[in-house]
Amino acid sequence: MLNTSFNKRRIAKNTLFLYCRMLLLMLISLYTSRVTLQALGVKDFGIYNVVGGVVAMFSVLSGSLSAAISRFITYELGKENEDKLKIIFSSALTIQIVLSLLVVVFAETVGLWFLNEKMNIPIDRMDAANWVFQFTIITFSISLINIPYNAAIISHERMTFFAYIGIFESICKLIIVYFIMVSSRDRLVLYSILICMITFISNYVYRVYCKRHFRECDYRFIWDRHLLKQIFGFAGWNFIGASAAVLRDQGGNIVINLFCGPAVNAARAIAFQVNGAIHGFVANFMTALNPQITKAYAAGEHKYMMGLIYQGARLSFYMLLLLSLPVLVNTHYILQLWLNVVPDHTVFFVRLVLIFAMCESISNPLITMMLATGDIKKYQIVVGGLQMINLPISYILLRLGFFPEIILIVAIIISQCCLAARLFMLRRMIHLSVRDYLRKVYWNVFSVSVLSAIPPFFISCYVEKTFFSLLGVSAFSLCTTFCVIFYSGCTKSEQRFILDKVRVIYNKISIHGK
Repeated sequence: MLNTSFNKRRIAKNTLFLYCRMLLLMLISLYTSRVTLQALGVKDFGIYNVVGGVVAMFSVLSGSLSAAISRFITYELGKENEDKLKIIFSSALTIQIVLSLLVVVFAETVGLWFLNEKMNIPIDRMDAANWVFQFTIITFSISLINIPYNAAIISHERMTFFAYIGIFESICKLIIVYFIMVSSRDRLVLYSILICMITFISNYVYRVYCKRHFRECDYRFIWDRHLLKQIFGFAGWNFIGASAAVLRDQGGNIVINLFCGPAVNAARAIAFQVNGAIHGFVANFMTALNPQITKAYAAGEHKYMMGLIYQGARLSFYMLLLLSLPVLVNTHYILQLWLNVVPDHTVFFVRLVLIFAMCESISNPLITMMLATGDIKKYQIVVGGLQMINLPISYILLRLGFFPEIILIVAIIISQCCLAARLFMLRRMIHLSVRDYLRKVYWNVFSVSVLSAIPPFFISCYVEKTFFSLLGVSAFSLCTTFCVIFYSGCTKSEQRFILDKVRVIYNKISIHGK
């Protein structure tokens, strides 16, 4: 039996730790992105991102297994089966080591051929691109082997340590920016080398921490055929969804390179960095929430689990809306302040990628729930199949001469089709009420979005674009959005909870003030 009040406090505590981490990471990321773009230049910045995309394409081999590992570890924690946990962890690490070797082989053959023969990269930067490719493969392989350790930390909900490592990595990236600014060597190559070094150090720290704190993280070579059959059976079907996501994101990036060149890749990369900084807040919330959904399913707590799904979907969307709306209203001016020189297509890319992220956010708890069941065959065939058509449709439209941003418009439309498919499949599997979900989540977030967006967009049309007007419109947007969320988006119990917390904070401030 799960202690729901304790678990809710744990979710809140873990989310708070991750938010503090994310706030610092966002500020550092936005600054380092600007300086890195200036240091490398638009062309090299685009090359780094698209070459990294080629390597990331091989994560189609690992994404499905990574999800399987996280699910099995978290599920057994919910069952409180320590002996099974040890076997799962060692088996998972063995799988990841073998998989990393396979990725290296594929990358050094197929990937290297594609980079040198098919990519749209200037001849004078091809040598640098090959160096970036090699160090990106090393970085990717290190991260791949470390996945079971990361899964253990998240499953045990040790978010404090998770936050500290994130802060360490961001500070190191600040130092990297300084080095590439003052270095006389090829800045693109140096940047890839230093990023690889940071990845190695942080992943080593993860391993040391896990070995000291979690009993199951003592690796032994285990080849349990029954367990491996379960993991690969789960991963085999999840492969469809994992490959669809990779093909949509990284495949789309490569298609843009083929038709539009590295300058547009740079614009897309900037948009995704803005999205990463904002979406990180929601990702942190889901990182804290996901283990609770899986554990609730394992323990048979159906009512508690359904409450987490509805609340998680709405809160994920509200967090994104609060942070995204000021950016959507002032996109061009914010990019000018941040970058000085804004590459073509960046403004439209930023707006579309934020809208896409909000569309996806309400599906995240549903995806976690589906993975928790372990019965994902039909789900992956249907939803993964829908996601797969992103790349061919985008390729055809770009070939017909459409603007580069069409890739994200296609992704937004297909994401809504996937949401509908998820709802109808979960209705059969866990008796999810589609009507309740549409009423409590979909209609709720839609009405809140419309009511929140109208006032700041209206005001922004009639004010001059200055730094002070940016602050004023952003503050107004945050206030109106929060009020709309509170009065229209929250249930009566959620409103009482918020008011009680405000009273507690007010009373503490009053006592200290005296």
